[in-house]
Amino acid sequence: MSQNQVVVGAQWGDEGKGKLVDLLTEQADVVVRFQGGNNAGHTIVVGGEETILHLIPSGILHANKMCLIGNGVVLDPEVFCREMDSLQNNGVSVGPERLRISYKTHLIMPYHKRMDNFREKIRSGDTRIGTTGRGIGPAYEDKVARVGIRAVDVLDEEVLRNKIAKALAEKNVLCEHYFGETPDTVEDVLEQVLPWAKRLRPHLADVSGEIQRARDAGRKILFEGAQGTLLDVDHGTFPYVTSSNTVAGNASAGTGCGMFAIDDVVAVVKAYTTRVGGGPHPTEIEDEAGEHMRDKGGEFGATTGRQRRCGWLDLVCLREAVRLNSPTSLAITKLDVLGGLPELWVCTEYEHEGERLTHPPQKQDGLGEVKPVYTRLEGWQDDISGVRSWRDLPDAARRYIEFIEEDLGVKVGYVSVGPGRDQTLVR
Repeated sequence: MSQNQVVVGAQWGDEGKGKLVDLLTEQADVVVRFQGGNNAGHTIVVGGEETILHLIPSGILHANKMCLIGNGVVLDPEVFCREMDSLQNNGVSVGPERLRISYKTHLIMPYHKRMDNFREKIRSGDTRIGTTGRGIGPAYEDKVARVGIRAVDVLDEEVLRNKIAKALAEKNVLCEHYFGETPDTVEDVLEQVLPWAKRLRPHLADVSGEIQRARDAGRKILFEGAQGTLLDVDHGTFPYVTSSNTVAGNASAGTGCGMFAIDDVVAVVKAYTTRVGGGPHPTEIEDEAGEHMRDKGGEFGATTGRQRRCGWLDLVCLREAVRLNSPTSLAITKLDVLGGLPELWVCTEYEHEGERLTHPPQKQDGLGEVKPVYTRLEGWQDDISGVRSWRDLPDAARRYIEFIEEDLGVKVGYVSVGPGRDQTLVR
């Protein structure tokens, strides 16, 4: 492992980043979450026991690792505290000596969640974004509008009260006169938030300074993202995107360190393509192969439980992800799920307006207008979940991986053949 690594998803999220972070954390000293909120879930299986984390970095499951939440995250205090309680009940140490939150991290307030759900409720048909309703977008909006509540504000109840009042001034007009709902009061919001906010106080820290001290001491840092590249608010399938920058470059801005603090980028790629919620998905299939992927892959969201839309691997979108993230290596996950399919189809180009495209069209809704062009590859029937070395994979499985790395021009360093810690092949 190089000194400092960033792990990002290369598709629409749900690629298995949590498992890879869990693996790489063994060699890291510090794990930092740099964007997103609790609209993402990392599922980690240790000793057959499944743990789902939404906010706390998955490195928390390793003893003696420092876990940091950066300024690029929006944090729901209630979810964070409940997650701490769940971990503690399972014997995991979550004290402030190893779990810290940036003073600059913005907080998700009850009114953010209400606004999120009100907006989605009035949308119809294709205009629905597929939001999780957890207040992520409205919290990021307040951050940009400079009326957001930051973690540091919980240190002074009067400051917190005044900032909530300022944030509610506009929202209550919308709430009452646009959505036709009962407005919030400052006291109601404080009553809900204060018990959780007080529990945050011991965990607040200068995360940028923590990272610098770790670097000065020669400690290895792992930067952990959420969602996937194709959901990036700037570079994803807008407007069906998340509300933050999910690409590797945001690891620097979202934690408070210079870009030269990062030595290595690992892009995580599921062996097929899935998507949750609205928006285009060119290789989506609804036949037996799609059902095979969904059933064998357990394709239901870790955060929402929603069924994922499954499809063949899309190399056109992955080329865009490579261009945006400059990965030094790839990690292929859920390769075992494809076992049992007689043939595999990989999208290598799009047809669009009489042209062949090797990258997604950049115009609005362009991805919803393309027709995928496929290359057929041979499948394999073997159950590979017990394979522990590259050479023991079926020939067809190795060819599938080699096809991906040759097309993308990036070596595959990790191959996952199951959910367990021991089911990752390191090349």
